[in-house]
Amino acid sequence: MEGYPEGYEEEIDLVEEIDLLTNNDDYAGVDEDLDEDDQMQLLILQQQYAQEIPEVVKNFIIYFHRNILENNVYELHGIYENSFNRLTEKFYAKTPWPEADYIAPLVNDDQVFLTLYRELYYRHIYSKLTPTIEHRFHSYENYCDLFNFILNSEGPVSLELPNQWLWDIIDEFIYQFQSFCNYRSRLKNKTEEEIALLRDNIQVWSCYSVLNVLYSLITKSRITEQLLVSKHGGDMIEAAGEYGSRTLYKMLGYFSIIGLLRVHCLLGDYTLALKMMDNIELSKKALFARVTACHVTTYYYVGFAYMMMRRYADAIKAFSHILVFIARTKMYHTRSYQFDQINKKGDQMYALLTICIALCPTRLDENIHPHLREKYGEHLIKMQRGEEGLQTFEDLFLYACPKFISPNGPNFEDPNALTQTIEPHHHHAKIFLSEVRHQILIPTLRSYLKLYTTMGIDKLSAFLDIDAETLRTQLLIVKQKSRQQKWTSGTLLEGEYVTTSDLDFCLKQDMIHIAESKVGRRYGDWFLRHINKFQHAISTTRSCPSQCF
Repeated sequence: MEGYPEGYEEEIDLVEEIDLLTNNDDYAGVDEDLDEDDQMQLLILQQQYAQEIPEVVKNFIIYFHRNILENNVYELHGIYENSFNRLTEKFYAKTPWPEADYIAPLVNDDQVFLTLYRELYYRHIYSKLTPTIEHRFHSYENYCDLFNFILNSEGPVSLELPNQWLWDIIDEFIYQFQSFCNYRSRLKNKTEEEIALLRDNIQVWSCYSVLNVLYSLITKSRITEQLLVSKHGGDMIEAAGEYGSRTLYKMLGYFSIIGLLRVHCLLGDYTLALKMMDNIELSKKALFARVTACHVTTYYYVGFAYMMMRRYADAIKAFSHILVFIARTKMYHTRSYQFDQINKKGDQMYALLTICIALCPTRLDENIHPHLREKYGEHLIKMQRGEEGLQTFEDLFLYACPKFISPNGPNFEDPNALTQTIEPHHHHAKIFLSEVRHQILIPTLRSYLKLYTTMGIDKLSAFLDIDAETLRTQLLIVKQKSRQQKWTSGTLLEGEYVTTSDLDFCLKQDMIHIAESKVGRRYGDWFLRHINKFQHAISTTRSCPSQCF
């Protein structure tokens, strides 16, 4: 197979599969709405550009189109995750893929395929290149075309795509919305033409339109009703309806719920973000676990929402769960095109976990505790030094937090707005740090209280170099912050108020009485887990002795 990327023939034999369809004269489709001169000019441009497209890319596009028409999800999975990325690395690492208009003759001007192709085309520009304002506008128009086709066609559309691609469509849609909001907020270095375009097109990538798409997909798929039936029992076919019984609609609706969790976190509404997860159980059997990137995203935003709601114990549990999952499955993702993205998100969650541990000391899982100490051990020590640690809190928060957005753009009529930059993440950082300041003395207080069973107010105030009344206030803060709402059952917003600290005390007149309850290590679980591993190794060795030795 001369001219093909090395190793590409291992996946699909394009010569045999496509049977050299590029010689077919039927691929000369043009837009009938153009006049004769424009049609001729477009054909000439298409033919000129087609000569510049490598033959292997032409054959790939035709093969890609054929599998879209046949709804061959198995082949599409390989094409989407492997072949497209290999061709990108070989031919388009620093340049965009061919525009959809130039490949249209190869696919009989199939508008559905061209819309899906444009989704990949613009995603590649966002990922590897720098999008212009025209790219941002055209990508939005393409998403509108795609979702209008899915939501407003007469009856369910006959289109099947891999779950990974369906998740990436929702994920990229929200990412580009987030990117545009931040782009729109920075007017300082923009030209007058760019500012005029933004002023005249305020509906492009508007918060309302994005939320409308996600809620419409949830409604059309009846995914909420399906999740309720799967939880409480009932007729799944009736709950799904005509649209929800199709995998395309079901999975897009489900991923839209995760998307809304993300969008509401970006907007700073953490209660509504967790409310979106009312009918989804955080378990290994959940649908989001089928796509690793979705799995990681779900736990990241659930954990972050808990942290911002001062439910640190629940945040620690969420971050610990997914970090253990990433550590155990890391070897399987090394070849994934999303490997770097998952690693970065994992590192951000270690930073958020460090913040939570500093505010709510907790014993961590043995699989992640060494990694946390290696990555952020010094940061953890700094955060326990009172006022000196505030800068460390801020640095870790700004590194690990989502890129918050402002739902409304700048006031283009205000001359001052053109020279100012809206930075929503700094606003949310200030809110978080105001909470941290309230409990900045808690680590120091804990270190002294752990040394005594009874202690006088005057003695402790002398150690801390503060007056007795200020110390009483700080002790009340310690008492109040040690009680948190913690999830036990039900929806993610539910929970019981419990004491999360291993240190308890009471204040009688001028005397502090301290009681410390240490949580013992679970040696039994550790031994049982390793006994099971050892038995599995023995049984495997006995079943294949010739191969093992």
